[in-house]
Amino acid sequence: MASPIARSSSGDRPAAVAHEAHPRPTLLSDFILGSQDGIVNVLGIILGLAAARAPRDIIIIATLAALAAESIAMGAVAYTSTLSRRRLYLAEERRELQEMRDVPEIERQEVREVLEGWGYQGADLEDLLDRICRNPKAMLEFMMAFELKLSPVEPEAPRRSAFVVGSATVLGHLIPLLPFFVLADVLVGSIWAVVLSGIALFGVGWYESRITEGTWWRNGSQMMLIGLTGGLAGFLIGFALHAGGFY
Repeated sequence: MASPIARSSSGDRPAAVAHEAHPRPTLLSDFILGSQDGIVNVLGIILGLAAARAPRDIIIIATLAALAAESIAMGAVAYTSTLSRRRLYLAEERRELQEMRDVPEIERQEVREVLEGWGYQGADLEDLLDRICRNPKAMLEFMMAFELKLSPVEPEAPRRSAFVVGSATVLGHLIPLLPFFVLADVLVGSIWAVVLSGIALFGVGWYESRITEGTWWRNGSQMMLIGLTGGLAGFLIGFALHAGGFY
């Protein structure tokens, strides 16, 4: 296997380092959030209306209206929540910088406490403490990550999150709805909606297992079970309303 470190022609030192690509956790969570919400939301509407004996046209109109409203709402929520995380990080970063200027000894002690919690002591502790505190950038990032437990949020992250969540929500909404564009029978369409939704949810869980921990069958089954349970709730509500004479 070739080394990830390319050597210079002289062979004395590395010329370049090949950086390993890592998945973005926020991208994965945004995709799962949007797709799962879209599938579960529309499946619940479809099964609820089908249980209430609603005609095919009403099911299509209702689910398309839900698609439009939900995808915009989910994208907007993703944007504002990510923007709030960025604003929080920037505010805390300014506060930490001010404290580093005003009370440097207190900030140094906070770095020490984190290092001591990691098991450093004696000469190793003092050496590492001095190295970190001599570099303001390193000290600031250290405190943000290990004292405040905050991660930086890139300027484009709110827009990217809104796009991923909104797009995944649209995709999730369309999956249970597809059978109703080609099948006139509501019962058959509902069965196919459940089947397609189950496959899609299992696929989302499988995809998650590829870049996180867990086995593909366990993650897939868990995602499918959670999603179909939401659809069942919609069916029970529609059935109860129809049985009670509300529709």
